[in-house]
Amino acid sequence: MVLEVCCYNLHSALIAQEAGAHRVELCADPGDGGTTPSYSLIKSARKKLNIPLYPIIRTRGGDFLFSDEEFDVMLHDVIACKKIGCDGVVIGILQPDGTVDKPKCRQLVEAAYPLGVTFHRAFDWAINPFEALEDIIDIGCERILTSGQQPTAIQGAPLIADLVKQSADRIIIMPGSGIRASNIADVAKDTGATEFHSSARVNIKTSMAYLNAAMQEEQVTVMADRHEIENMLKQI
Repeated sequence: MVLEVCCYNLHSALIAQEAGAHRVELCADPGDGGTTPSYSLIKSARKKLNIPLYPIIRTRGGDFLFSDEEFDVMLHDVIACKKIGCDGVVIGILQPDGTVDKPKCRQLVEAAYPLGVTFHRAFDWAINPFEALEDIIDIGCERILTSGQQPTAIQGAPLIADLVKQSADRIIIMPGSGIRASNIADVAKDTGATEFHSSARVNIKTSMAYLNAAMQEEQVTVMADRHEIENMLKQI
């Protein structure tokens, strides 16, 4: 059983490692569902982490249909991650009709080699999950992160179970979204999955002594919760 923790800052990545997580997916912008972190953040994380590090390669939030210019940025980000010494990257590009963009994704996988590649939750927006699974295997990814095309992996467990069966050990199916210590054992039982993804997030209020009340905005930081990670590991 493997637990990957999605981290949005260096402190969270260190918390995840210290709590016993097996792998870190490094992202920026939790409000957009995760975008590519800065070069300096990736480099700092690589220096301080001993566990596998997989930065997400996604230029922006929103859909998973990217222009040629955006793709060029992602291609260079993949190459940068390889030079930094990351263990893998996380990608996902779709065509307008909801199928996997195999040519672009294959280019990213080839650019990343010999790093591992996870196909992220763009999968959950694919028109046919079973065809998408075969396409992602064909382009050379090692795992798929999915909530079973539902808002949470708990809701999508039936489809995830079907995907695990269809994968037949050719690729790893990793449930993610809404995974917590309270449900991770049930998701494992219901799906047959052996890898799991969670941000184990908690909102940390600011330590600022002064806040401008006129701004009418609560300043919080998304942080990984050490105890939540430890409890999830106990459950699996």
